[in-house]
Amino acid sequence: MVERIYTPEQLPKENEKADLADFLYNHLDQYGDSKQDILKAIDYALSSEENKGGLIITSHFDSLLTGAVVVNFTGMDGYIPANILVYIATHKDYRGMGIGKKLMKAVIERTTGSIALHVEPDNPAMHLYEKIGFVNKYLEMRLIKHP
Repeated sequence: MVERIYTPEQLPKENEKADLADFLYNHLDQYGDSKQDILKAIDYALSSEENKGGLIITSHFDSLLTGAVVVNFTGMDGYIPANILVYIATHKDYRGMGIGKKLMKAVIERTTGSIALHVEPDNPAMHLYEKIGFVNKYLEMRLIKHP
């Protein structure tokens, strides 16, 4: 597995950003968001604006993108985790090969402070997160306001 890391200091080429958004959109399955929202998270992770930023880590076999994770920094360590893992996906044809676990470990090694993530109760990846050490500390509730 070849790993690439993108940060505000190490920006991807514009076509790589679009390819990353397409990959996440196609491989997050029912747990994904719109391509527009995925691009917002990518742009936030790559932003050099104050109180923004993050990192993106991808895995590749040869030239094929096989996994990706997007982390946004919150700037609120202490009362809210310093990092939120927004998206993680493995190529459908490469699942069960340990790519997700390697990406998660790479995120843990390259971030400081706590890491939060949201996972739906029926997502099989929840077991991976628990094995790595994530715990369900809160039940999240949302009020969805429609325009």
